[in-house]
Amino acid sequence: MNDRSPVLDLISDSGRGSEAAILRAALQLYAERGFNGASMRDIARAADTSLSNLYNYFPSKARLLAELLNRANSILSAQVTSAVDTAGKDVADQLGAAVRAYVSFVADYQTAMLIALSEVRHLEGEERAQVVVERDRNQEIFEELVAAGAAAGVFTTPYPQDAARSILAMCSTIATWYRPEGRLTKQDLCDQHARYALALLECGADGR
Repeated sequence: MNDRSPVLDLISDSGRGSEAAILRAALQLYAERGFNGASMRDIARAADTSLSNLYNYFPSKARLLAELLNRANSILSAQVTSAVDTAGKDVADQLGAAVRAYVSFVADYQTAMLIALSEVRHLEGEERAQVVVERDRNQEIFEELVAAGAAAGVFTTPYPQDAARSILAMCSTIATWYRPEGRLTKQDLCDQHARYALALLECGADGR
């Protein structure tokens, strides 16, 4: 398993037989080999179950991938929402808290975020639609905060919508380069990106 990202919280034991083992195996193999490089047989073998049993839980690789991404998006949304709700009424503080929560998630679930960045393109139809709904829910949190700050004159950028998208891109791509053993602690990473986000929005460095 890629040890950059914990999976126990992302994939907790549901009590449904082999489901958790299958999801953990899929997460590992998608990270190591990519969606196209990991077969259902490979996943069954890594999960120590039969191919027929795997199909009892998930009818396709795409369904497995969608389940992993939906779980990740759900946790991300909960963490960001909680951070905003406890940040007080100042929109700059709320935006900073949202960024810190997002970056913290990326650092904690780096493997899942890498898969989200690189493998979502393989989803189509219903599976893709479900993932997009969850992803857009997270995006809307940031867009609403930026719009509120712009309307209040706290954020003075003339490009609030573009800035919101840029903030999300900046945070999500941390997964491609961050190393826990590097010079930045997770807290440093969170604090730096909160400052970057506020600077991009043309807000004071202290959020005022």
